[in-house]
Amino acid sequence: MAYQPAYIQMFSVHGLIRGKNLELGCNADTGGQINYVLEIAKELSKREDVSRIDIFTRLISDKAYSADYAVPEEQINKKLRIVRIQCKGRKYIRKELLWPHLDEFVDNTIKYIKKENAIPDVMHGHYPDAGYVSMQLSKIFGVPFVYTGHSLGRVKKSKLIDDGMNEEEINKRYKIDRRIYAEEDILKNADLVITSTHEEVDRQYGMYRNRHMPTYKVIPPGIDVDKFYPFYHDRLPDNEKTEMVMYAHAKLLTELNRFFVHPEKPIILALSRPDKRKNISGLIKAYGESLELQSMANLAIFAGIRKDIETMEDNEKNVLTKMLLLMDKYDLYGKMAIPKKHDFELEVPALYRIVAEKRGAFINPALTEPFGLTLLEASATGVPIVATNDGGPQDILHNCKSGYLINPNDSKEMVSALKKIVSDGTLWEQFSKNGIMNVRKHYTWKRHAEVYAKQVNKLVKEITATNMQAAVPKDPIGKRLARLNYFLFTDIDHTLLGEDNSKLPAFVQFVKSNKNRIGFGVASGRTIESIKEVLESYHIPSPDIIVSSVGSEIYYGKRLHYGQGWASHISNKWQRDRIVDLLKAFDFLEYQEEETQRPFKISYFMPPEKDYLTQIHSTLLTNKCRYNLIYSHDQFLDILPYRASKGKALRYLSYKWEIPLRNFLVCGDSGNDEEMLRGEPLAVVVGNYSTDLEHLRDTRNVFFAKAFCAGGILEGVEHYRFDEVN
Repeated sequence: MAYQPAYIQMFSVHGLIRGKNLELGCNADTGGQINYVLEIAKELSKREDVSRIDIFTRLISDKAYSADYAVPEEQINKKLRIVRIQCKGRKYIRKELLWPHLDEFVDNTIKYIKKENAIPDVMHGHYPDAGYVSMQLSKIFGVPFVYTGHSLGRVKKSKLIDDGMNEEEINKRYKIDRRIYAEEDILKNADLVITSTHEEVDRQYGMYRNRHMPTYKVIPPGIDVDKFYPFYHDRLPDNEKTEMVMYAHAKLLTELNRFFVHPEKPIILALSRPDKRKNISGLIKAYGESLELQSMANLAIFAGIRKDIETMEDNEKNVLTKMLLLMDKYDLYGKMAIPKKHDFELEVPALYRIVAEKRGAFINPALTEPFGLTLLEASATGVPIVATNDGGPQDILHNCKSGYLINPNDSKEMVSALKKIVSDGTLWEQFSKNGIMNVRKHYTWKRHAEVYAKQVNKLVKEITATNMQAAVPKDPIGKRLARLNYFLFTDIDHTLLGEDNSKLPAFVQFVKSNKNRIGFGVASGRTIESIKEVLESYHIPSPDIIVSSVGSEIYYGKRLHYGQGWASHISNKWQRDRIVDLLKAFDFLEYQEEETQRPFKISYFMPPEKDYLTQIHSTLLTNKCRYNLIYSHDQFLDILPYRASKGKALRYLSYKWEIPLRNFLVCGDSGNDEEMLRGEPLAVVVGNYSTDLEHLRDTRNVFFAKAFCAGGILEGVEHYRFDEVN
């Protein structure tokens, strides 16, 4: 097989990512992850073994945020785009509130892929929300699933409990149990998990039940060494950029000098989001209690970007308020700077170089740190570092040898490390040189992209080879559905199978002969288990799509991949237990056997008395229930969510897979088929139909066949010339 460069789709779902001028630190969703995703994508787009990269994120059109986030497609270079998918409206909402709506993101992404007619070779999710999305899409399209966690729910939950939050508060704020459940599922399904450090594999993923299931690869992220160049460089490639950098340098000096009485002193710099776990208060407390350190150096804390603390979310507001209170408590005026904003593109690199020129130090005192990108940025410019001994900094200090690891809860140890660096010129020079040299050896995006591309291409080749060697080659249902533009759907009982099965072999031959042009689906009141059993017993080919339990469930392909998007869609305002309790009052209803009941379907036997349905409707409506009631064959009563039915399921599939409804041929025989027979689809009512469909005889696009069962379906195929479609 000829070599083809890989097409990679990356997912960073919660938005606020753009091609330039990243707003890092403006809220909890704009941490280092978005920079990581953008930088690795840019570097991969330079490689010959990568044909194309799309970053999928949420479209946000909100007056509180830049209009850049409302652009559906942002072209960054010839091979790299940001694609923005609408999900849960367009207003910004924090990532924890997106969990109930991720299946909408999946469905809209499928629609986009179908429209583009370009299926990726790899899907890579960043953070568990995007991991969930990528996992679902990879199952549908049959492509490898790569995952990068960035931070882990079990670790976060443990830290929050240690900080005094109870589980109820944690779940209310962070939806942490929902996240951990998704992470466990991701570990079961991921073909490759990429981590930044060995500690992340051993200790953090070690907290998960499914930790041993995926393959892990440690690939440290990189930094842009052209942007974070050493402090002693005095020239850049072009004059325009030099002038901009010089201006940023001068602006930051002016900003810092507003705070400091003695601006000539070395600077101790901290740079992070205003998050409790970043332990900013611990740093201020350590500095405030050491008069000796105060006499040796100034303290500058850049804690995100803020306008008005009162308008910020509680977590950020509490951290920033505590900063101000501690500054006042220890009387650090003139010694401590807390600027309100900074530009990541130019000012942050300039800030590190100012600290280096003043022979200062950078500190990351976080209680836990999955990686520590700012440590690399500081080291690359020549600033010695002090970092928490928890998490990623262990690997960074092992490779870079550019500073000290400390216990973030030990103020004396923190102060001692900072004093050594700013007071010992020889030590400062050694740490500065080590950082500059070793970052360029171990932590560039070029190196990261090289290892990443090698791993991904290896994964693609292995899965391709496995599929080629299989006795029956896999036909991933997503790839197949993305190619199809026509579909035949049929009910089973009394439509496909029933009184006359003499034409069933001819129908099976029609499905097989037209497989490359026409999809095959069934829509039945039966459960999925019953459908599978009856189709196998009659040797009917596996459908591409099964709509089961009267439209309350959808399954894809031979593997019967559950349509989670449909389940999420129909679950809105569904009160199954309440409806069952309300209907216990009616002795004319007989609750069907348990195997017929489903999460989104309640089934009864009911005789055909004319006022029975009226009584049921009255009771459910009076109690403000939302439902869809289907009565068929004068005995079967099914109650579904108000969004569910076989007809609604087909319209959902038409939307999701971008197959026009007029290209659907649908076949039925009774009242529970009526909704799918109406409207745009080409409808066939087989000759042995129930009288409750008689009123459709004069309806447009409804053909009443004379032949029974499969013969009637074939009669409809001929009537509509459906066997001639391209």
